[in-house]
Amino acid sequence: MPASAAPDARPAWGPPPAVTLLVPVVVSFLVQVPAAIGIAVWTAAPAWAAALQVALAVAGALVLLGARRAPGPTVAVVAALALADLLLTPDAGPPFIALAFAIVSGVARGALVWTGVSVGAAWIAALVGGTLAGLDWHPFRIAVTTAALAVCVGIGWFVRVRRARLAAYRVESQQRRQRAEQQERVRIARELHDVIGHALSQIHVQASVGLHLMDRDPEQARTALSVIKASSKDALEEVRSVLGVIREGEAPLSPQAELAQLPRLVDGARAPGLELELDDRLTERPARAVQFAAYRIAQEALTNIVRHAEASHGLVRVERDGETLALTVDDDGRGPAGTADTDLTEGRGVLGMRERAALLGGEVEISERPGGGTRVVARLPWSHL
Repeated sequence: MPASAAPDARPAWGPPPAVTLLVPVVVSFLVQVPAAIGIAVWTAAPAWAAALQVALAVAGALVLLGARRAPGPTVAVVAALALADLLLTPDAGPPFIALAFAIVSGVARGALVWTGVSVGAAWIAALVGGTLAGLDWHPFRIAVTTAALAVCVGIGWFVRVRRARLAAYRVESQQRRQRAEQQERVRIARELHDVIGHALSQIHVQASVGLHLMDRDPEQARTALSVIKASSKDALEEVRSVLGVIREGEAPLSPQAELAQLPRLVDGARAPGLELELDDRLTERPARAVQFAAYRIAQEALTNIVRHAEASHGLVRVERDGETLALTVDDDGRGPAGTADTDLTEGRGVLGMRERAALLGGEVEISERPGGGTRVVARLPWSHL
């Protein structure tokens, strides 16, 4: 973007834009204008020369008002005014500090070419014109002035780099916040999918049982309705916990599921024609986060058995293998290749299981079970820091 078309954007740091724009104007005006009047009086300059000196001092300060919209042309105009002040007015008094502000502003706002060309041309013209006009160009004065101009460029470059770094930090912070929000949305979606999917599967199965046995076996139908009531109550509590965190970061209304709740999970998934068995070989429990992930993986695997597998028998086994918790869920149903439903192989449920394991540094494998059916194996680190 050309320097003269630099955007009128709020800086990424520092005081409000109005302050950064007006302070150089005010300071330049208060330093240059009284000094120009005082020098004109002290040197008894002709009226036209005094008026010219004061006019240049006022113009140099006011031109700085365009530094934000057009930093490049502002540097060029102020440099020309400073050159005129040097060559056409008495060689005495304070420096033309509006030029210093213009250089800093031009470099900070990216008008590097404008600043370099304008200041370089004005400085060469001052050396040549001053020599021709008989000004006393002492080498020390030339060195000090050159050093002062270089310092102004350095200050402008520092401000530019500082702004760029803070702007990059702001963008990076926003990206991190967006990634965190996306991860939280994925986590919430995963929780709701597992909770609601499992509960609705249980409710569907038990409602079918109740309707089928309503007349023939009222007691069994009553049992199915009790399971529906318990499943819906548990699901409602878990959904409320998730929604509580979404609303205000509230603590869960119920504790996170643990491996100790696997017996109730397996019992709730049983249905006529589907026998489920739990083989718990653990003598101690892993970290809470590992238990919660294992419980959710088992929950999703059982939901897939109920919904898709058309199995008659299933087995959930948990055991410790060194520093790994091994969770295995087997069924004798159709197997991964026996269903057109992608939930068994690549759907959101399976994706959720793998994401839970990956977050802890573990893995989930889904394969054909020897003898037919599906085998889900989750390996999670025993201790999670």
